[in-house]
Amino acid sequence: MSLFRKMALAIAAISVVILSGCSGQEYNMREGVTEISREVYDLHMIVIWVCVVIGVITFGAMFYSMFAHRKSKNPNPAKFSHSTVVEIIWTVIPFIILIALSIPAVSLLIKMEDASNSELSVMVKGYQWKWEYKYIDGDDNLGNDVSFFSNLDQASRDQSVNAGSGFSGTEITDENYLLEVDNPLVIPVDTKVRFLVTADDVIHSFWVPDFSVKKDAIPGFINEVWTKVDEPGVYRGVCAELCGKDHGFMPIVVKVLPKEEYEAWYAEKVAEAEAGPDLNERTMSQLMAEGETAYNKYCSSCHMPNGEGNGPFPSLVGTEMVTGEGTVEQHIDVVINGVSGTAMQAFGNQLTEAEIAAIITYERNAWGNDTGDKVQPQEIHDIKNGGGE
Repeated sequence: MSLFRKMALAIAAISVVILSGCSGQEYNMREGVTEISREVYDLHMIVIWVCVVIGVITFGAMFYSMFAHRKSKNPNPAKFSHSTVVEIIWTVIPFIILIALSIPAVSLLIKMEDASNSELSVMVKGYQWKWEYKYIDGDDNLGNDVSFFSNLDQASRDQSVNAGSGFSGTEITDENYLLEVDNPLVIPVDTKVRFLVTADDVIHSFWVPDFSVKKDAIPGFINEVWTKVDEPGVYRGVCAELCGKDHGFMPIVVKVLPKEEYEAWYAEKVAEAEAGPDLNERTMSQLMAEGETAYNKYCSSCHMPNGEGNGPFPSLVGTEMVTGEGTVEQHIDVVINGVSGTAMQAFGNQLTEAEIAAIITYERNAWGNDTGDKVQPQEIHDIKNGGGE
């Protein structure tokens, strides 16, 4: 194949990619919905076009030299060792280009890191495999009432990996598959929001592309990042740091509301917190129904939907702690406080009393365990507050 034939095919291939990009496919960086994200996008495009120009000049000179100085036209090659002028030129020009690009880049980086004068602060904590959001009051008080966990929604979970046979085989039609959650992060529009990002177990990364926000969540450290969103809407992100088997199952959903709607939402959350936990007594059928839902939501990713466990996560079917006589208190302690040195998290502050009671009841009576043991939310509340035996 001739050189010109190869060049023609290469140009055709590049054209296909460019035309595909014009057909609605998202190959480029998102412009985003914040002032910072638009500045990042603009700088990105400047760098891209600088690279295009450099590429055209470089490859143009290379192809011209290959054609104009080919052996058939110039059988006797030129003999020279170097050119000091040329070497100075190709050293100085890249240096100038890099300095010219670094000035807006450094300026933008400083602006991105300046979280001062924020109007709202939210603590973002990563867990395997969920997020916790705590809204901090004006005095940076972490003891405020509004906090909640955000998990992958059950619809996405139902379509994903099942107990023992890999993928469920269900046709996935939801465009937001694995990008929906049960409790989205809610912030007001046109408000500078500071995120204090950390983690409870391993390193995660909080990434929302539309905000140009990406910050590592590291246990024992708190990293700052901020955003100010111009447009109400729903924006999605993911954990961008490989954090274990369900890394792909911890999406981020941010709902940006007009300020009046945000204030109403926040007041509702405060009222829910002030109302206290639901400690009403439940029947066995109620506990089993609630327990199945909660187990599939919080526990099945490790212990599997059929309770048989997976790798380091032990089986819950017929084991001594789950079915043994007089082991209810031990079972409760493991769920509330976790097990040191293992992957078993402490769920005492992650789940409500009703959810813990339902999960334990479900685990002790599902999959043929059939112990008949029943745990009520009030029991969990008493144990968590030091009133249990």
